[in-house]
Amino acid sequence: MTAVDDVRDRRAEHESPDAPRRGQHPGQHDERRTEQAGGEASAGDVRQVPDGPDEGAARAQHARGKLTVRERLDLLLDAGSFQELEPLRRHRATGFGMEDERPRTDGVVTGHGTVEGRPVFVRAHDVRCLGGSLGEAHAAKIHRLMDLALSAGAPLVDISDGGAARIQEGGTALAGYGGVFRRQVRSSGMIPQISVVLGACAGGAAYAPALSDFVFMVRGVSRMYVTGPETVRTLTGEDVTAEGLGGAHVHGETSGVAQFVHDDEESCLADVRRLLSLLPANNRALPPREVPDDAPGRRSPRLLDLVPADPRLPYDMRAVIEELVDDGDWFEVHAPWAANVICALARLDGDVVGLVANQPSVLAGSLDIHAAEKAARFVQTCDAFNIPLVTLVDVPGFLPGSAQERGGILRHGAKLLYAYCNATVPRVSVILRKAYGGGYIVMDSQSIGADVTLAWPYNEIAVTGAGGAVDVVCREEIEEAADPAATRAECAKRYEEELMHPCHAGERGLVDDVIDPAGTRAALIDALEMLRTKHAGLPDRKHGNPPL
Repeated sequence: MTAVDDVRDRRAEHESPDAPRRGQHPGQHDERRTEQAGGEASAGDVRQVPDGPDEGAARAQHARGKLTVRERLDLLLDAGSFQELEPLRRHRATGFGMEDERPRTDGVVTGHGTVEGRPVFVRAHDVRCLGGSLGEAHAAKIHRLMDLALSAGAPLVDISDGGAARIQEGGTALAGYGGVFRRQVRSSGMIPQISVVLGACAGGAAYAPALSDFVFMVRGVSRMYVTGPETVRTLTGEDVTAEGLGGAHVHGETSGVAQFVHDDEESCLADVRRLLSLLPANNRALPPREVPDDAPGRRSPRLLDLVPADPRLPYDMRAVIEELVDDGDWFEVHAPWAANVICALARLDGDVVGLVANQPSVLAGSLDIHAAEKAARFVQTCDAFNIPLVTLVDVPGFLPGSAQERGGILRHGAKLLYAYCNATVPRVSVILRKAYGGGYIVMDSQSIGADVTLAWPYNEIAVTGAGGAVDVVCREEIEEAADPAATRAECAKRYEEELMHPCHAGERGLVDDVIDPAGTRAALIDALEMLRTKHAGLPDRKHGNPPL
C-alpha cells in the first residue's frame, strides 16, 4: 500500500458521511450538510467541501506525486482532531467567468487541530480550487485564522501549494496579501509560524514563508520565487527552469530561505510535527519538557578521542553534540546552508535547548557572512520562544578576504553580535579549543553577556594564534636574529606559555571554570538548572535597530 493509499484510507475512517462529527451525538442531524449560500444544498454539492471540485482534480494531484490538501492535514495533525473553519466560504467576484466558478473553501482550508495533543492552527491551500490563488474571500479566511491563532496563543502552520494573487480580482487580491503580511509581523516572536511549501509559491505569496520562523520544502515538488521563469526569460533573456530558479535545493543550500529540505511530503510533515514538539505554544510559555531516559550525570570519555588537542586539526562537531544531548537525539536547523556553523534543537535532561556551534570540518569553523546570518536568526528565534542557548566554541575568527569584506561581513557579523547581546534567555558557552579574535567575542563570550562560560583544558583565548601574534609583537626581534625561524618558534612558544595556557582565561575571569571534557554534559545541565529562574529585562524602548 502506498503512502497516498494509506492516507486516503485514514480519511475514509474519519470523514465517512455516516460517522458523527466531533461534538455530535450518533444519529444527530448535521445541518452543515444541507446549508448553502442560496438556500438548500444537495448532498453532492456539500461533498465538494472535503473532496474538492471533482475527482479528476484529486487524481491529477496524485499523478504529480503530490498529496491532496486533506491528506496533508491528516499527516500533520493528530487523527480526528481537525476542526475546519468556514468550509462553505465562496468568493463574490464577477467578470472574466468568475461567477461560473465558485468552489467551496475558495481554495484554502483553514482550521485547528492538535499535534501530540497540543493545539495548532493551520491553513492549507487547495490547488484544485481556482489554482489555490488568493482572492478577497480566500484572504478573509486566512486573516480570521491568523487572528484566532494569535488570540489563542498557538502555533500557526501554512501549507502552500497554489498560485499567487487572483488576477481576476485585481487590487483586492493584493490587499489580501497585505493583510496576511501585517498579521505575520504582528505575530512575529509571539507564536511560532511555520511555512510548508508543497508546490508553487510565487509572487506575493512567496513573502509569507520569508516572514515565517521556519520554512520546509520538498525536492522536486516545492518552487518558490518572486518572479517566475517565463517572466525572467522575457525581461532578462536568462533561460532558467522553475526548479533552477526556486527549487528546494536553491533555497536550502544557496539562498538560505528554507531551513528544512526533504525528499517527500510524508517525511516533511513528520518533521513539522517533530519541530512543533520542541517549540512552546507562544512566547509566554516554556518549551514542552520530556522525562529523560538519559542520566544527567552521564560522562562522555569519548569526547577526548573525538576532539584533537591540536587546534589545527579538524573534527566533526556533530559527533560532539551527539555525545552531549539526551539519547544522542538532536534536530538540526538549516543543515546544508552555511555548514561552518551548526544550529540545532535538542534536549538536556528533558529540557529543550538551542545549540550554536562552530564546525571545524568546514572552513576550519571560521565565521563568514552566511554563517553569521544563520546563527543570528537562530539565536533570535530561541530567545523569542524561551529556549535556553548553549554555544560550543572552536573558532579561528572571521573568514578573511576581499569577497567577505565587500559582501558586508562587518554588517552581517554584527547581526550575530546584536542577537546574542539582546538575548535574555539562559546562555551557557563552552570553549572546546581555540577562540580567536572577533570570532571569540561574537560566539557568546562572557563579555557580551553569557551567563556561564566553561572551557576545556586545552582552550586558547587570544587575539590570534601564536604564530600570527609573534609576527607582530616580535617582528623586530625575529628580523634581527641570526636564525629567524628558530627565534620565531621560540617567541611563539613563549607567547603560548604566557598568554595561551589553559588557566590563563580562568585567571582573568574570562571563563568560570576549566572542566574535564568528559563531564561537559553534567556541567551544562547544572548550569542550566541554576539559570532556570533567570529574569532579564530589556531597555524601555520601542525597539532596537539591528544591522540589516
